[in-house]
Amino acid sequence: MLTESLELALLIVVGFFSGAINAVAGGGSLLVFPALLATGMPPLVANVTNSVAQGPGFVGAAVSQRADLKDSRKRLWLTTGAAAVGSAIGCVLLLVLPGSVFDAVVPALVGLSAVLMAFQTTIRRWMGSPEAGGSDRLVLLTIGIFLASIYGGYFGGARSVILIAVLVLAASDVMRRLNALKSWLGMVGSAVTLVVYALVAPVDWIAVLTLVPTTVLGGFVGGKLAQRLPANFLRYLVVVIAAAVAVYLVVD
Repeated sequence: MLTESLELALLIVVGFFSGAINAVAGGGSLLVFPALLATGMPPLVANVTNSVAQGPGFVGAAVSQRADLKDSRKRLWLTTGAAAVGSAIGCVLLLVLPGSVFDAVVPALVGLSAVLMAFQTTIRRWMGSPEAGGSDRLVLLTIGIFLASIYGGYFGGARSVILIAVLVLAASDVMRRLNALKSWLGMVGSAVTLVVYALVAPVDWIAVLTLVPTTVLGGFVGGKLAQRLPANFLRYLVVVIAAAVAVYLVVD
């Protein structure tokens, strides 16, 4: 078990790198989850604490990209509703299902996140580059965001990776605008989980207060250096860590 000073130092460092990796490659929340486990938190507490702590990063990203959300209001409203309802359902499932279900499902979700992060470039290439002016597959888009948001409400790790995968598959637009929509939907989902978890979930607020400022600072620095840092290296670093966490959770 780590001492309190080492726990604090670990969360500060991991929070910073999580924010930076989110800005550059995505998936930074998968660094925070094992760090919280290392402090001795049970998986459920670590999950809800991680979800709450990641919220401010989505707010900053959504605000900075709001200009890219002005068009395609039908897409925006449909996906926003799907994200809100799906996230709420995910929160309810987390809170009402037995802890044994969470312990059994989370390794698979972490593993899924690792696979999606590892092959996201290949998946995008296979699906083709999105182009502006085409028609969205609205049914697939709405259902996909709904299911991705249930995942995000139940287990917040790599929510952005799954959201952007759905958007690239079902929405026809340039990547810049899809990324802006991803940030908006992440913010909506995080807002729902924040309200639900703050009211009834076992959030470790000391850890949240430690992580939020360092995550925001890391996101700011990562955004400034996004064009210089090796995004692929960072992404695969997160993949390796996520895979290791999945294995640890299975054998623990």
